[in-house]
Amino acid sequence: MKLFIKNGHVLDPSTGTDEVIDILIDEGIIVKTGKELKCEAERVVDAKDCYVMPGFIDLHVHLRDPGFEHKETVESGVCAAARGGYTTILAMPNTKPVVDNADVVNYVHRKAENVGKTRVLQIGAVTKGQKGESLSDIRGMAAAGTPAISEDGKSVMNTKLYKEAMEIAAECEIPVFAHCEDQYLVDGGVVNADTVTEKMGFPGITNNVEDVIIARDIMLAKETGAKLHLCHCSTKDSVKMVKQAKEEGISVTAEVCPHHFILTTDDLNPRDTNYKMNPPLRTKEDVETLRQGLKENIMDVIATDHAPHTVQDKNCSMEKAPFGIVGIETAAALTYTELVLKGYLTPMQMAEKMSYNPAKVIGSDRGSLREGKPADIVIFDPEKEYQIDAEQFVSKGRNTPFHGRSVTGEVRMTVCDGRVIYEAE
Repeated sequence: MKLFIKNGHVLDPSTGTDEVIDILIDEGIIVKTGKELKCEAERVVDAKDCYVMPGFIDLHVHLRDPGFEHKETVESGVCAAARGGYTTILAMPNTKPVVDNADVVNYVHRKAENVGKTRVLQIGAVTKGQKGESLSDIRGMAAAGTPAISEDGKSVMNTKLYKEAMEIAAECEIPVFAHCEDQYLVDGGVVNADTVTEKMGFPGITNNVEDVIIARDIMLAKETGAKLHLCHCSTKDSVKMVKQAKEEGISVTAEVCPHHFILTTDDLNPRDTNYKMNPPLRTKEDVETLRQGLKENIMDVIATDHAPHTVQDKNCSMEKAPFGIVGIETAAALTYTELVLKGYLTPMQMAEKMSYNPAKVIGSDRGSLREGKPADIVIFDPEKEYQIDAEQFVSKGRNTPFHGRSVTGEVRMTVCDGRVIYEAE
């Protein structure tokens, strides 16, 4: 089917295009771009006053499927992703069973293909069962199409074993996604360790819990030649270490989540476990450094760490509640409101960090609106003002600290491989 998107303000980091042009799509491919094109198509979409960007790519999503389908399924997750403007998402492997072999990779890929919306790429675990004792079938999973390996939710504390995994990942030409957390330093912490949370009486998680493993993993990447991607960075020193590593030519990229570049422990409601996530909310100094790191292109990617839980899961004390919040349906609006409108990012940088750079991290041909590229596109209205309403989420998860927050910017349409997979009412 031919789809013609006209009058949109196109933002394409791959070409530097930042102007009002038209896009013609045929059989899932961008076949022509230009000003005031004269084209016939089965459907014409007027994107006047909207940004037209490459479809967003989320490198960090928990679909909970298989094993925890009461929290999220592939079906509900991809529908939520489409509503958020995402045309590709990468699913983390901490499911049941753990994604530590090609069979589970294939299960998720087939299930997503059957849904026919957002594309899902299943990340493989570093170790069998994520137990940290022996390596998963990394080569087999890579052959099955896994885009990366990760022990997300924890770090591989056996440095020798982790180094071996990095060497195999380098051989397979896939990156290692690192959840950086020294499990021995966590020591029962549930929120950030600072004066605010100390007054609340909660055990704290220091910045060193994250920073120590970031330093280790960067050194291992330097030695092995592996591509290292640092997940959900939350500390001021993470930015400093990423900057230094890049200056030394080490293959390191890093992501920041909206909750970490917006909220601080000053925002934390001690009676609301939707403020409990891992890494935890940090201080104002950490948040400002993360924002500057994104502005200065030290930090490459905005990801969500979308982590749905049931109301029952979260309806307990801060000490007992699971870590994690949902984010895939709110990330675009929060990024635009908090970073673009406040002058930290340009609209082009938003497209770069939510689409073009994530594509580069995994070696994808997506994230571009060049002629001949797959037609993955998001149409974003930068003027729409509203309040986030968790009850309207497509995800099964409602666990967000942003419920009721006023934002500007709304995904109007999501197109994946030339098919409209979401359209706002």
